[in-house]
Parts: sequence; structure tokens; C-alpha cells
Amino acid sequence: MGVAQFSSGHRKEVPVRLAIFSVCFWILVSLSCAKMPSASRQKLEVQKHLNRLNKRPVKTIQSPDGDIIDCVHISHQPAFDHPFLRDHKIQMRPSYHPEGIFNENKMSTGPNERTNSITQLWHTNGKCPEDTIPIRRTKKEDVLRASSVKRYGKKKHRTIPKPRSADPDLTNESGHQHAIAYVEGDKYYGAKATINVWEPKIQQPNEFSLSQIWLLGGSFGEDLNSIEAGWQVSPDLYGDNNTRLFTYWTSDAYQATGCYNLLCSGFIQVSSQIAMGASISPVSSYRNSQYDISILVWKDPKEGNWWMQFGNGYVLGYWPSFLFSYLTESASMIEWGGEVVNSQPDGQHTSTQMGSGRFPEEAFSKSSYFKNIQVVDSSNNLKAPKELGTFTEQSNCYDIQTGSNGDWGHYFYYGGPGRNPNCP
Repeated sequence: MGVAQFSSGHRKEVPVRLAIFSVCFWILVSLSCAKMPSASRQKLEVQKHLNRLNKRPVKTIQSPDGDIIDCVHISHQPAFDHPFLRDHKIQMRPSYHPEGIFNENKMSTGPNERTNSITQLWHTNGKCPEDTIPIRRTKKEDVLRASSVKRYGKKKHRTIPKPRSADPDLTNESGHQHAIAYVEGDKYYGAKATINVWEPKIQQPNEFSLSQIWLLGGSFGEDLNSIEAGWQVSPDLYGDNNTRLFTYWTSDAYQATGCYNLLCSGFIQVSSQIAMGASISPVSSYRNSQYDISILVWKDPKEGNWWMQFGNGYVLGYWPSFLFSYLTESASMIEWGGEVVNSQPDGQHTSTQMGSGRFPEEAFSKSSYFKNIQVVDSSNNLKAPKELGTFTEQSNCYDIQTGSNGDWGHYFYYGGPGRNPNCP
């Protein structure tokens, strides 16, 4: 009996000792980490982040621009790091596709307005096998360019143009400038546009220039929901001046949720052919060949997910509706257009270009355009937007001009050079 009592007590003591040892061990580890030089701590943090982002590839493709494209098994992509997506069954195709898509083959009206097909640079060196998705590998230097590991792949707060009641102090304070067309006052279940692709010059590495579609829900406060897609040049994010396809999402006005491309869990990719964040090639040139991309984002009425299509055939993937609050149902505003960061180097307006860097009045082959602008209604039909408004903070720096015709539907030219004699 005594032996039994002893052995039972001994069994109780061992876990207690182990618990004490474990606590002491982690206190020592924490203390040693605290004493670790900040450079070593940062190196460790960056490496952990890279290990999270870069999944084990089935195949690797070296792109001519220096990118590494990893073909990762579809079920191992970053989306499934999200706790709500652990047991998610991938929806390989949307239940419904919007009806009434503008006939892309009728887009050109003559030799002067002919546009050409477009692809991604990495395609020249290979393609990803079925059941994998292409992911641009994140490098150490990519993360180190960010203000912090936590902020890598995220936009800064307050970057959405707020057309109706734009507060001049807010627009100047945010350092972001826009030239956009927009619709509001209805429920929108998607948006589409064909976007002319250029390679605008960026003055400072911490500035960017992009052209995109925004699908917005909620207020312009801290509850803003946004889905965004288009092309961008961002030296800070990618380490070069290449024009790249991108997406973005947030459900709290860029505070804690969301990111560019696949740099956090959220967007579920199904396409094995298009890589988010990869270079688009070729791009348009002044008074020469013009290239554009078509982007469609719409809500699957059956499953509720927001899908994205690139070009005519590439259905890229979807944002699960649970990521959002307001966009769970529909968008309340759609915006199309350009955005630049104006960091006011040397106290002057930046010379970072928007679009082609030319003002809208120069028109085709000189100025950048959006054409075939459409919204998706509650019946899942694509249709022309009603009452397209426009907005720009400083039209002497970047401007916009809308129009409509039988070939291009609703369209606009937009952009500008930034700093010039009328935009000091």
C-alpha cells in the first residue's frame, strides 16, 4: 500500500517538475532572445516569415526578369494557413459566370486602334503542371525593403479615393493621388474593364503607380472592405520597375487584414497559368503598339465567393465571402482608375507618372485608357454603369476624361506626368 502511495505521488511530481523546467527553459530562451542583437532578431523574424510564405514547390521556373516562380500544389497554397480555411473544399470553378460580356473580338475598329495579346514574362521559360499554382517566390530582400516584417505586402492606411466628400487635408496627408471614374448608390455584384498597360516611371523607390478596379463596401472609416485588381509598378514591393499583375483585399481599411497577391492567407487561386505579382509582357509604348488586359471580378450568386478572371480564359481564383463584412452581400461603390504615391521629394510634387505619363487629351497610343467599363447587377448580368462620376485631387498633375461609343462602350483616358509647370 505504501509503495502504491509513493509511486502515485512520484507520478504527480514528475509533471510538476517538467512544467517548472519548461517554464524556466522558455524564460531563459526569452531572455536570450531579448539579449540577442536586433539585427539577429530581425534576421530570425525574416527567415520565419519566408518559411511561412514560400511553400515547397513541385517545380521551379526561373523568369527572365530574375523572378523565381514556384509551382506549388494547389492544396498547399498560403490561403490554407487561414484558420477558417483548414478544412475548406476548393471550388475549382465558379457556379455562375456573368452574362452579357462585351464581345472582346469587336474591340478594334481599325489599324490605328488595334491592341495586341499579352502574357507574363515567366511563360517564356516553362509552365506549371496541373493541380499546382504558380507563386512568385518571396526573397529576403523583398521583406527587408518593407517598414517591418508585419507590414510586408500591405498597403498603408487611407489609400482609397473618397470622391464625394474628399477632404483636402486627408488627401494631402495620405500622400496618395488618384484619377478615377466611379459609380455609387446601388448594389454591385462585380465589375469589369479592359485596362491599357504601360510602364510608368517612378521617381522614388517608396512610391508606386497603379491602375486598377476597386470594389468597395462599408464606410471610408476603419470598417472599409475592398477588393482590388489591376497592374502596378512598385519598386518597394518587387525590387524593380516592371509592370506587374496584382490583387489586394482588406476588410478593415488596410489595418490588420489583407495583403497584395498571395502574401497572406485569404485569396484561393485555382489557375496554374497566371502568377499574381509576376511581370506583364509586353507593355504599351508611346505612338506605337498598344497592349491591354481585361479584368473581371464578380460574386458567385450560389456560393457567395468573389471570383477574378484575367483576360478571356483565365479564371484565377476567389476571395471567400467570410473574409469580409460588407462585401459578404454586395459592393456599394465601384472605382476604376489610377493611383500614385506622392511622397513630395525635396518638398515638390513627385514626377512619378500615372498611366502612360501623358494627360488624357492626347488620347489613343499616347494616353492610357480603361475601356469596356461594366458592372454586374443582381441578376448576374454585365451592363454599362449609370452616371459614371469622375474624381481627381489635382487635375494639373493627373487628370481623367470619360467617353462612350459603340466599340469601346464606356471608357476613359486618364493619367499624367505628376510634376510639371502647372503642378509644382
